[in-house]
Amino acid sequence: MSESTLVHLSDLHFGRPVDLPQIRAVERLVPELAPDAVVVAGDISQRGRHGEYQRGLAFLERMQETAPTLLVPGNHDVEWWKSPFGIFGRRVLYAKYRQYFGEDLTPVLRLPGLVVAGALSAHGLAVGSMTWNQRDLTVKGHLPKSETDRLAALFAAEPPDTVRVAVLHHNVLRGDISQRMGLAHWASAQRRLDATGAHVVLCGHDHQEGAGQLPRGTVISTSSTLSDRTRGKRPSVFNVVRVGPDAVKVEFWRWDLTANEFRASDSHAFARSGERHGVVGAGRVA
Repeated sequence: MSESTLVHLSDLHFGRPVDLPQIRAVERLVPELAPDAVVVAGDISQRGRHGEYQRGLAFLERMQETAPTLLVPGNHDVEWWKSPFGIFGRRVLYAKYRQYFGEDLTPVLRLPGLVVAGALSAHGLAVGSMTWNQRDLTVKGHLPKSETDRLAALFAAEPPDTVRVAVLHHNVLRGDISQRMGLAHWASAQRRLDATGAHVVLCGHDHQEGAGQLPRGTVISTSSTLSDRTRGKRPSVFNVVRVGPDAVKVEFWRWDLTANEFRASDSHAFARSGERHGVVGAGRVA
C-alpha cells in the first residue's frame, strides 16, 4: 500500500481575523506538497457573512485545482441565533453555509485506497453541547452517537487496506494552552471515535496545533488557525498528515513571519491503528 498524504487546515476565519498573507502562502505551497486530498476542518468564516463565504469558496476552488477538497462546518459557520435549541428547526442553522458549500454537511471523499468522511460536531446553541460552563455556550460542540455509528458503518464497508480518515471541527484532545476540550461529553466521544475504525481524526477549533493518539490507536491531528487568533500568540500552523502501511505521521508547518512563508517544523509519528498499537513517536493523549 502506498502512502496517502493530506493537507489538514482549519479555522481560516475569513473576515476580520483572517491572515491573508498566510492564506496566499498556503495557496502557493499546497501544489508543491502534492497531497492526495485537502481537508478544511471547519470555521471557514468568522461571522457566517456572504462575503466571508465567497472568499472561502474561492480558496476551496483554488485548493481543488491541486487535489480533491473536503470541508465541514465549524461553530462560526452556524447561525445559531436563528434557531436556538432548534426551536425553529435545524435547517435554518446551516442555510447560508449550504448556499455556498452544498447540501451535505458530512461529505465523504473516496479516492483509490483512501476514504475521508466528515462528521458534524457544530450544532450552535444545542442541548447536547451544554455544559456547566457559561463560556461554552454556542462554542462547545458535541458528537452524537448517530454520527459515530454512521462513521463506523461507512468505514466497515471499505476494503480492509483502505486508509480511513474522519473529519470534525471541535478538538478531540485537550488543548495544551487552553486546557479545554472542544466537545461536550468528550470521554464518550473519544471512546466512540476510537471504535469507528478510523486511522486518523482531523479536527481544529482550539487554535493550537496538536497531535496525539487515543487508547485504541486512532491518531488525532489538530490544526491551528490561519488568523490572528492563535493561542498564546504562537505562530500559525497547518498540518500535513501522511498515512503509510505501518505509521501515521503528523507534520507541523509553522508560519515564519520573517520569511513570509510556512516551513516544515516538528513532526510526530504513531503506529497505524488496526495493524498494531502503541505510540511510535511522541504524542499526547488527553
